[in-house]
Amino acid sequence: MQSVKPSPETCVKCRGRLWCGPTCWILEKHETQQRSLSQMKEKSFAGSSPPSIFVSHYGYPKVKIAPLAPSHYLDGDQADLLDNPERWFGKSLEELVGYRSQLIRSNIPISIHEARDPGKELSKVQEIAMASQKVDVEVELTKTPVAKLEFSHDAPPMGPQAPMKEFSLQENPSIPDKVEYLVSDTHVKAATAMEELYTKNISIYHLSKLLSAGTLGVGDNRKLVPTRWSLTASQDTIGKQLIDRIKGFQQINEYRLHESHFLDNHFYILLMPREWAFDIMEAHRPGSFWAQEMKEVHMSFDHEFYEGRKDYAENVAGGYYAARFSVAERLNEIRRQASAVIFREIGPGYQQSLGVWQVLQNTRNAMNEEPLLFETLDDALKAMETKLTVSMNQWKKNSKLLDRIFHQKRLTDFFK
Repeated sequence: MQSVKPSPETCVKCRGRLWCGPTCWILEKHETQQRSLSQMKEKSFAGSSPPSIFVSHYGYPKVKIAPLAPSHYLDGDQADLLDNPERWFGKSLEELVGYRSQLIRSNIPISIHEARDPGKELSKVQEIAMASQKVDVEVELTKTPVAKLEFSHDAPPMGPQAPMKEFSLQENPSIPDKVEYLVSDTHVKAATAMEELYTKNISIYHLSKLLSAGTLGVGDNRKLVPTRWSLTASQDTIGKQLIDRIKGFQQINEYRLHESHFLDNHFYILLMPREWAFDIMEAHRPGSFWAQEMKEVHMSFDHEFYEGRKDYAENVAGGYYAARFSVAERLNEIRRQASAVIFREIGPGYQQSLGVWQVLQNTRNAMNEEPLLFETLDDALKAMETKLTVSMNQWKKNSKLLDRIFHQKRLTDFFK
């Protein structure tokens, strides 16, 4: 089916969420450009799952679940690198695409509700999702994989794929005790289980895999969750839990400016000595991935004040929850409360959509760097003007939080 080519304004707002039809012409164009992958000629292989799984969203509630593995054995460090976004910051686009192109997706058609009573094949995939280290597997496919890369706004690029005939685990996966305990407890809600695991240093990416594989939650409510949704769900769930704690901490004493730059994505995070609030703005410059045919900068923005938000952040989408999680994570570590405004500029050098992990790791990097300190908001914004390519007036126009600060005085302002 031929893709619809809508207006440039629609593309930069949609960002591959298929608002205009079943396929995206921008993603299809870039997937076609990547079809130089070498064609695998065999229908069976033995490889090392990083560990990694993928659950599709097409056809929901009937989906496809797949273990991801290269067609050869790798040592633990090499296998981990293929599916661990926490190790990807600073890597080149070519390196990242190279990692993902090695992973073969062997698809198993399944209903999301089979997680309530998993059969033999799903149970093995769930074991991979639970594992903390690479798992050696043997895979037999019904046909040779299609040598193609797929891109999306939410998930990392996906490599060659083919339907699964059968597969087996060549070893017992190494599963953390706390993961095994909470997966086996069918009376614990998913949000509670994720919070307990996060406090035991289970990474946010591992949590999303556990959620995606249908291993968490009350027994009858367990179901498979498409990868693109589980990423946001895990970041949203843990992010809210962190924010609840942050609201009990003392506010910071000065204005702090954090920044990070990666793959022509530029993040400036301004923390202000106020009660918790979060505001993110994105400036898609002409020529960047989703704004390839735009003539002017396109701004996307979403926010929440102290009471939080109840609806989905439709404009910034998954990136909202990834960035909010990073900020909340760091504030929780330093036990401080603040309002945060994120200024993100996306330049023409960003020529592949790599997923929201890039937002999470870029903002994590920013929050872990030493900030510039300012006594006043005006001083902080003046410093930012020298760094941003989009005018400060345009940012102020779209920031609900800055607008509130400039137009609503607090009681303490009258005593300064």
